[in-house]
Amino acid sequence: MGVTHHGRTHRLDLADPTLREWECTVLHADPEQGIVLDRSAFYPGGGGQPPDHGVLLWQGVQTRIVGTRKGDDLWLIPAEGDPLPPVGGTVTGAVEDERRTRLMRTHSGLHVLCGVVFRDFGALVTGGNMEPGEARMDFNLPEVPADFKTRIEELVNAEVAADRSVAVRVLPRVEALALPDIIRTQSNLIPPDEQEVRIVDIVGLDVQADGGTHVASTAHIGKVQVVKVESKGRANRRVRIRLVD
Repeated sequence: MGVTHHGRTHRLDLADPTLREWECTVLHADPEQGIVLDRSAFYPGGGGQPPDHGVLLWQGVQTRIVGTRKGDDLWLIPAEGDPLPPVGGTVTGAVEDERRTRLMRTHSGLHVLCGVVFRDFGALVTGGNMEPGEARMDFNLPEVPADFKTRIEELVNAEVAADRSVAVRVLPRVEALALPDIIRTQSNLIPPDEQEVRIVDIVGLDVQADGGTHVASTAHIGKVQVVKVESKGRANRRVRIRLVD
């Protein structure tokens, strides 16, 4: 569960992060619980990446999707007051392209940041969050040089310009955890019952377990600005970034 399927839903978002429109069948529809599809390209949120927005189209009717809820199934949350598609019916799902694409660019940008800080400063991640086009990442980094902000921005953008390929693969848990430095957070966040682990590899820079959506190469991220570096405790440093379009 979670890599190819979540409950009754086949996760198209992880199979092809470029997919924006698809046909599917409604398995459940309830105004309070939400909507369950047999196939979905809506990213449900997780690992700091927010859920997708979009629509379901059916019989000339539109249902706006404004979020998701994880449980035994992936529940799509319709906009308040929107009609629900009939159970058993065929609908067209469509992910809001601009939001998803900016989130993919932002998420890959965070991985570049993580890779640079780990490579050059040996620091692990203690937290993070993102919105389309902007994000923050916290590091266990007691000491930083005076020019840290400028250096990090230059190093991150050098890796973006290098156009490194971003490869994704799924490995058995034991094989994945045997990879060196695969966990870049201070605590292992992989659920203990997860038998397969999805690996995101920015080739030559950063390899780590991750469940989000990403661009195909670092050049697609675009220029990154390090907005601010903040102290959040004796050893914790928060780095805020944003995409420069």
